[in-house]
Amino acid sequence: MPVLNGKVAIVIGGTRGIGAAISRRLTADGASIGVTYLNRTDDAERLADELRSAGHQALMVQADVSNARALNDAIDQIVSHFGRLDILVSVAGTAIVGPLEAYADDAFDRSFALNVRAPFLAAKKAASLMSEGGRIVTIGSIVADRMPGAGGTLYAASKAALGGMTRGLARDLGQRGITANLVQPGPIDTERNPADGPNADANRSPLAIPRHGTPDEVASLVAYLTSAEAGFVTGATYNIDGGWSA
Repeated sequence: MPVLNGKVAIVIGGTRGIGAAISRRLTADGASIGVTYLNRTDDAERLADELRSAGHQALMVQADVSNARALNDAIDQIVSHFGRLDILVSVAGTAIVGPLEAYADDAFDRSFALNVRAPFLAAKKAASLMSEGGRIVTIGSIVADRMPGAGGTLYAASKAALGGMTRGLARDLGQRGITANLVQPGPIDTERNPADGPNADANRSPLAIPRHGTPDEVASLVAYLTSAEAGFVTGATYNIDGGWSA
């Protein structure tokens, strides 16, 4: 029997790359799923058709989750549709990079609105709707621990904030058996960072395992953290980075 039968999951930013792999894995494990996306409707519709054709329950909701009202409304819509919520995975993020002197005045606010505020508000909302034993997983980045070069100050700062947030959530929600954990991928072969892209060799140079990871490998880690077997795992940060941080 699939380990998530009867569970309902929400994936914030779950239609492409790592997010899509997580959506596929959670449904394969038996969960019904609600997925938010920003603006690539064709990608969302293709994933929905794929999941439904395989016999899974899937609802796609378009929302700019950097907007608090839109994020809360999307979660409400998904929970109203499925009738419950057991799992939240926050994937959506942005990378505003470049020379320090070139950052726009609003770059900090835009970075933190999507990379930090959105997963915080999603966790806060989800926790109010979950029963005992819920699961919250946030997808961060290994640059929170090691910044390999110039140009990523805001991206690294926003991703570093997720570690403290996760530890705080673990303390706030532990009495209810709700776990909160952080997954920090290194170079993963996606549209944003392809294994054959112009930066691929530089991305791989710090690795102990000299290849890009795959979205499915990240999804497998998330699958464990959302399962019953991970009920005593909370407040933890998991690096899935091919040895980037070793």
